[in-house]
Amino acid sequence: MFTGIIQAVGRIARLEPRSGDLRLHVDTQTLDLADVALGDSIAVSGVCLTAIELTARGFAADVSNETLALTTLGARKVGDAVNLEKALRLADRLGGHLVSGHVDGLGKVVAVTRDARSQRWQFEVPQRIARYIAAKGSVCIDGTSLTVNEVAGNRFGVNLIPHTVDHTSFHARRIGDAVNIEVDQIARYVERLLHGDDAPTLDASFLQRHGYT
Repeated sequence: MFTGIIQAVGRIARLEPRSGDLRLHVDTQTLDLADVALGDSIAVSGVCLTAIELTARGFAADVSNETLALTTLGARKVGDAVNLEKALRLADRLGGHLVSGHVDGLGKVVAVTRDARSQRWQFEVPQRIARYIAAKGSVCIDGTSLTVNEVAGNRFGVNLIPHTVDHTSFHARRIGDAVNIEVDQIARYVERLLHGDDAPTLDASFLQRHGYT
C-alpha cells in the first residue's frame, strides 16, 4: 500500500528486454533505499513494482506484459522522469489516501491553465474509469494523490500547487501525454458489491479500442 505522497522524482536508467517482457532499471536520485530490501514494493509513477535488484544508484524491477499494456511504463524512454514512493509502513502518516499501486488504466492530459500560483490540470479518461471519479473525491495520477475539483463527462480537473509541480514528474508532462490513473478503491469495491459479476472490467482491449494504449 502507498499514500500517493511522492517521495522523490527518479529517472529511467535502462530498459532491458527479457524474453518478451521488460526489466526496468530506475535511478532513484534522492530517494534513500537504505531501508529497502529485495522483494519490497516501490511505486513507480503509480505502478507497484517489486525490487529484484538494489544498487548504489537505484533498483531494478521486472515489468510484466499486463503492466506494460495497462500503464505508461511501456512507452517510457531512458531518461524519463518517474514519481517514486516506497511502500507505506503502519507507523507512517497517511498524508494522501490509500493507494494500491494497481493502475486502472490510462488518462490523457487535455489542458493546463494557471490559477494564481497554482495550475489547473484537466484529464480525459475512458468512461469506464470516469464512472469512479467524483468531485472532491480522491484520484491517483502517476502515483500522486490528488483531490478532484470537478467532473464533466469523461473529463475531470485537479489543482496542483507549486510544490506538487516542482516535486513530482508533472513538471515534465505536456498536453497530450498519457498518465496512469488509479481510482479510489472504495468506489471499485462498492460497485462489485452492488453488481457482482456484472461489474465492468478495465481490460487492455477496451483501452486499446479507445486510444489509451
